[in-house]
Amino acid sequence: MENNKLYIKNMVCRRCILVVTRELERLKLNPVFVVLGEVILSNPLTAEKRQRIKEALHPLGFELTDSKQVRLIQQIKNSIIELIHQQNSDLKIKLSDYLAHKLHTDYSTLSTLFSETEGITLEKYFIAQKIERVKEPLIYDELTLSQIADLLHYSSTAHLSSQFKKVTGFTPSYFKQLGAQRRKPLDEV
Repeated sequence: MENNKLYIKNMVCRRCILVVTRELERLKLNPVFVVLGEVILSNPLTAEKRQRIKEALHPLGFELTDSKQVRLIQQIKNSIIELIHQQNSDLKIKLSDYLAHKLHTDYSTLSTLFSETEGITLEKYFIAQKIERVKEPLIYDELTLSQIADLLHYSSTAHLSSQFKKVTGFTPSYFKQLGAQRRKPLDEV
């Protein structure tokens, strides 16, 4: 089944999954399984099909990837995004334990590869994603800062505020006044 599998960079949200699925269906390639960064097709991939997929997805901001290391980096990013943006309850677990278990790879190997490839530590990437997650309920006034701190398992509102200011340069309250123009797409974090 490995020749039915595609790895796609920049698939970072449910909407991305929907867009990729629709595009593959439009190409009549019958996706069987589509998750963040990964697709399994019902039929084997030929070079011609691969090229058609590449040409169709590129204008939409997605790239096919072959490199094992690039795939692992994408899996790390997807795992962190999934953890923060979809599984808030799992945030109690240590990032190192979560990634090592999910990706079946020693955390130090993942951390070294990520830092060398991305130019940022895994921890900083994790914090950047958490801060991006904080922005939405702040902007839309859905939750108080204290509720957001609880939701994302910060030890205190002060810790969240400090981390938020360190990453964005703004206090949460000032950021809230600025509004939506300060949010980033997840693949740009």
